Amino acid sequence: MSKKIRTEAVDELFDAVLCLKNKEECYLFFEDVCTVNELLSLSQRFEVARMLMQKKTYLEIAEKTGASTATISRVNRSLNYGNDGYEMVLSRMKEKENQEK
Repeated sequence: MSKKIRTEAVDELFDAVLCLKNKEECYLFFEDVCTVNELLSLSQRFEVARMLMQKKTYLEIAEKTGASTATISRVNRSLNYGNDGYEMVLSRMKEKENQEK
């Protein structure tokens, strides 16, 4: 992880996120913390990561999400050379979904 983002302020932000109890609390908090465009950009990147892991093509992803090829490429680079954060979260979400079935 980049030392640039490991700060006391970021630690406190993550602690705040970990205090959220449900989706409604997430909406309340993130609507205060982020602009609408920031939140939509984050959600778009997450959707791009999910689709890349499903082996969708850049064209399919761009058409469904409206993401630029630059954004898709950036997310793909994170999937291939990043810290495996997307994979960790998407894997946990899939496990949770399977348990709920």
